Amino acid sequence: MQQLEIQGPAGPLAVTVAGTGPLILCVHGWPELAYSWRHQSDHFSARGYTVAALDVRGYGDSVKPSEVSAYTLPALAADVAAVAAALAPEPAVLFGHDWGAPIAYHTALLYPEQFRAVAGLSVPYSPPSPTPFIEVAEALYADRFFYQNAFQAPGVAEQELEADPEDALARIYFALSGDAPLDLWLQPKGKDAGLLEALPRPDPFPPWMSVEDLAVYARAFSAGGFRGPLNRYRAQRLDAEQLAPQHGALLPQPSCFIGGERDAVRHFIPGMDLYADPGAGCADFRGTTLIPGAGHWVQQEAPGPCNEALEAFLRDL
Repeated sequence: MQQLEIQGPAGPLAVTVAGTGPLILCVHGWPELAYSWRHQSDHFSARGYTVAALDVRGYGDSVKPSEVSAYTLPALAADVAAVAAALAPEPAVLFGHDWGAPIAYHTALLYPEQFRAVAGLSVPYSPPSPTPFIEVAEALYADRFFYQNAFQAPGVAEQELEADPEDALARIYFALSGDAPLDLWLQPKGKDAGLLEALPRPDPFPPWMSVEDLAVYARAFSAGGFRGPLNRYRAQRLDAEQLAPQHGALLPQPSCFIGGERDAVRHFIPGMDLYADPGAGCADFRGTTLIPGAGHWVQQEAPGPCNEALEAFLRDL
């Protein structure tokens, strides 16, 4: 396994690379790292692929601009495209999880000649729209807490999370996992509550994340902070403006969706199941896999079933 530094549009990007063969490029979400793809890197690099995972802009050892405008989907897509161009001349496959899924989808949309397929994990594709999701969330959760709304004021969530990054991450990872009570992440609490309020810390942690694994994340966020990662949530209104030419666009490449049956993302819009039709915005959708017992961190919680679904998708290309 190699640790590379690849120059992106805003500065250096840390990329982990394993194996040789056709390129799979993995994009993580919030609050994670390239490390969250460790199981997929091992699996697919042993099966004839080059597997690369980057620390997304703002995370880990990658560049960390301070301004919100540096974290729009087009800006982050440009990073992903730069990494792919540096690693392989032929079109790559994208795997994306959580925010990494929209980043991967929009990278494929904006750079179609560089990417031949996209697998999205935990967040389905939604065509770019003039109404950003944050405006929907502010309307739906006007009178109670919703984490994306709470992240909008600069500095507030940073202060809460950076007080003890290791403890904050443990609570976040557990609350969104399949081991927590269903939809613990969406439990009712006051609009001005803290994110970590009423989120328990399990002891011991479920076995899918070891003490050593958690320490990898804790060291990274202790060193780099949360401003860049949180700025992604604050950039959503800018996305709507910058992606105006793509409003309503179907995702053209072959795509699939993998999610955990117990993921709270399914219920972000009360009364709806956001996993009911993940291919609605895709021109060449190859199917959905929902993994029993798994929550939001599906590729870490259930690496075996997740890898099986990803392998079936690759075989079908």
